[in-house]
Amino acid sequence: MFPTHRPRRLRQHPQLRRMVRENLLTTSDLIYPLFAVPGESVAKEVSSMPGVYQLSVDKIVEEAKEVYDLGIPAIILFGIPENKDIEATGAWHDCGIVQKATAAVKAAVPELLVIVDTCLCEYTSHGHCGYLEVGDLMGRVLNDPTLELLKKTAIAQANAGADIIAPSGMMDGFVQAIRSGLDGAGFEDIPILSYAAKYASAYYGPFRDAADSSPQFGDRRTYQMDPANGREALTEIELDIQEGADMLMVKPALAYMDIIWRVKQASNLPVAAYNVSGEYAMVKAAALNGWIDEERVVLETLTGFKRAGADLILTYHAKDAARWLANQS
Repeated sequence: MFPTHRPRRLRQHPQLRRMVRENLLTTSDLIYPLFAVPGESVAKEVSSMPGVYQLSVDKIVEEAKEVYDLGIPAIILFGIPENKDIEATGAWHDCGIVQKATAAVKAAVPELLVIVDTCLCEYTSHGHCGYLEVGDLMGRVLNDPTLELLKKTAIAQANAGADIIAPSGMMDGFVQAIRSGLDGAGFEDIPILSYAAKYASAYYGPFRDAADSSPQFGDRRTYQMDPANGREALTEIELDIQEGADMLMVKPALAYMDIIWRVKQASNLPVAAYNVSGEYAMVKAAALNGWIDEERVVLETLTGFKRAGADLILTYHAKDAARWLANQS
């Protein structure tokens, strides 16, 4: 009449729960995104992302020092240029905003890893991730010519001191093109963190406020993945591995934990999960309204990504999470 197995026995004491815990979230798992803009002493809060700012290079350096002091090992840089054009000049020019921010951070905090987002949407006048046919109002990016722009961008970012190149445009062959460009320029030791499975998601909305990267027409469904597809993600990661990716990313994370799990099971490479802007904004809005316990919800969510198989987590919650984790230790 009595249970033979009583799993609750291992839940009776906090120390025992910690001893048998299967997944451990640490500050070393976190990567903090930052948005660089022209100017000096600029710190403009993103209206749809409370606590997240567009920052001038001097403010980026201050933020990078704080991130490093919190024990977070890496940042990822996005850039908003002063001018945009169809050639995405701000992405690959030696004086591009991400290149300036990268060099400044590496000079000030050399031990902090700088990952750079290698994409073109923030820099093109139309907001798409590469070249378009003249007169195209659908946003069907020309794949192969765009690879040359991505290659130039990665080399410029490496020249500025970037530690990791993270291409996110979902162009076919982008890992191979960038690997070839980096190797040819003498940067064979710089790893590539590929946005291998990036979905055409509604969760990106607030990011487009932060990075000023909304398409002026059409959408990105001809190059980003259909949210209904899972097997396709495995095809994408297989191709990126063959082309020389060193790490793989799934984006978004919250509605795609099954994809994180499948990617982890299919590969021996480190897997990153991008806890994207919409996911962050929903939690922040609920917390500001007093509807949820922000600390518990954030740490539970980030731990869920770890449980799903993520080795690395890109998240706008990183600084808060680092403080909360420190208080738990």
